[in-house]
Amino acid sequence: MRASFLIVAGVALSLATPAFADPAYKADQVVKFLTDAKAKKLGASRGLHLDEPATAQPEAQPKHFDLMVNFEFDSDKLTAAAQANLDQFAAALKDPRVKENLKGEKFAIDGYTDATGAEHYNQTLSQRRAAAVVNYLQQKGVDRSALVAKGFGPTKPRAPDPFDPINRRVETHLVD
Repeated sequence: MRASFLIVAGVALSLATPAFADPAYKADQVVKFLTDAKAKKLGASRGLHLDEPATAQPEAQPKHFDLMVNFEFDSDKLTAAAQANLDQFAAALKDPRVKENLKGEKFAIDGYTDATGAEHYNQTLSQRRAAAVVNYLQQKGVDRSALVAKGFGPTKPRAPDPFDPINRRVETHLVD
């Protein structure tokens, strides 16, 4: 459990780095993962863990795709680091190999907040965060009909502390 939290925290911190930082991953990594996962018939769900060692066995791969983009406090504005990561994700989704393999698949764009503030406000903020990611991906040429945005407020925190900044995020995954 602790190792999983550290990996999630590491990914989240890499997504919240300053604008001059490199993206947490490259489009080619996402393309390779998604096309390999389809070829290995892992099912409708696929996983992406960028911290996995290159020597990991195929059966050790997670079974769902999960991309996380973090936000500043009380904001639905994408940071430069978030934009850099979403640029890579958009490029991967537009790749012909991925488009062919994932034809008809949809990506859930799930917005969340930390526990600060009123429940109704957080619900609205989480919806705005999800919409910001969908709008950005659409501007980058991703088919909007493949993206399903929902807001979940402070439910399902990533960190044990519901006020932790890691919980201010949008998670993107294939719809099961």
